[in-house]
Amino acid sequence: MTRPPVTPSSETILDTVLSSLEDDKAEEIVTIDLRGKSAMADAMVICSGRSTRQVAAISEKLTDRLKQEMGLICKVEGKDQGDWVLIDTGDVIVHVFRPEVRDFYQLEKMWMTPEAAAPAKA
Repeated sequence: MTRPPVTPSSETILDTVLSSLEDDKAEEIVTIDLRGKSAMADAMVICSGRSTRQVAAISEKLTDRLKQEMGLICKVEGKDQGDWVLIDTGDVIVHVFRPEVRDFYQLEKMWMTPEAAAPAKA
């Protein structure tokens, strides 16, 4: 008797995502906890690659790893352009940017708490 596949937890997916991004030399990796803020996912990861080629390579290696290790088929947008790739695992959303594109959209600021965005007081 075959068992149905076990769906990995969002924490397991996040650990695999972060490990893959670090292995592939992604830069400025930021993790944003979305639990209680959004129903779309439990976490969002934002990172940068130095070039369109590196952005595409980071994204491809990540989706391959998630498929091989966890059986996850991710939705991917933007890989052909290599400026901004969105990878949706279901529980974790990953954005891989070229630095200029990341700076332009500033996704981190959208999800920061007001306290974290406020300037420090002297």
